[in-house]
Amino acid sequence: VQLQASGGGLVQPGGSLRLSCAASESILRISAMTWYRQAPGKERELVARVGRSGTTVYADSVKGRFTISRDNAKNTLYLQMDSLKPEDSAVYYCNAHKVMVGGAVDYWGQGTLVTVSS
Repeated sequence: VQLQASGGGLVQPGGSLRLSCAASESILRISAMTWYRQAPGKERELVARVGRSGTTVYADSVKGRFTISRDNAKNTLYLQMDSLKPEDSAVYYCNAHKVMVGGAVDYWGQGTLVTVSS
């Protein structure tokens, strides 16, 4: 599975961005799709995850501000980010966790940069 992330950019504090992650094939069998982020000098951290059934998990730091969703018909993962803060600035990566017979494989997008600054 190839993943193409997009939608990053420069936004002022309090603003919004919508990230997209387009998959090269059907995501119906993808167990979980996740957004991670990595800020300079920090470790990569989980931002939000959505399971195949639609169950979601959010980092405490983004609860109530970010919304993750997946459109299986369009093979696309989204992250709606509202009320952005400077500390949300990072490179955002999408991940697809696919469980198959014999194991599981993780696929990663190339990352999209989000900068929150006035």
